[in-house]
Amino acid sequence: MKANIHPKYVDAEIRCACGNVIKTRSTKPSILIGICNVCHPFYTGTQKFVDTAGRVDKFQQRMAKTQAAQAAAAKRKKK
Repeated sequence: MKANIHPKYVDAEIRCACGNVIKTRSTKPSILIGICNVCHPFYTGTQKFVDTAGRVDKFQQRMAKTQAAQAAAAKRKKK
């Protein structure tokens, strides 16, 4: 390895918008993030579906039609 070409690896703080602070090591002394494992809905269990245009309902209707068609095709195949 060549000497004096690598960045310094220092203790760092990762700060989230929610106020959580994580201590680690990095080439930057402080890192600001918008969301972390403490405030992310997936990890907190408060995940909810935002259905502004009825996309979830449309998908569920298409899925029901597809499953019904597959069941009908399987029934015809048995006969």
